[in-house]
Amino acid sequence: MPKITLLFASLHVLLMLLLLARISLHRHDRKIGLGDGGDAVLARKVRVHGNFIEHAPLALLMLGLLELCGLPAVWLWALGTVLLLGRIMHAAGLSRTAGYSVGRFWGTAMTWLALLLMSLAGMWLALA
Repeated sequence: MPKITLLFASLHVLLMLLLLARISLHRHDRKIGLGDGGDAVLARKVRVHGNFIEHAPLALLMLGLLELCGLPAVWLWALGTVLLLGRIMHAAGLSRTAGYSVGRFWGTAMTWLALLLMSLAGMWLALA
């Protein structure tokens, strides 16, 4: 059973729920139903969640497939940790500013690194 992936997927779900709660509370406070109502802060919160949804599902799918294909646990823990920290850093950085931030930069770099390494490991396992 892919228990390492299950743990990382569960932690990502908690992060997603946090991002969703921030959107819902902002909508409720500002009485905004659909869209962003021209509210730049809400638009950024929606974008933070959107970016998370664009990256996390495929990355977690890759992690699960790697675990099922027998990638050593140390690699699964490392990849899952880099991915989760990257997603947290990106969300925190983009939440503070729409421009450059250290969190956004390193969060993106860590996410892309995890994706690249998972892709390479997947190709190695599939072709070995």
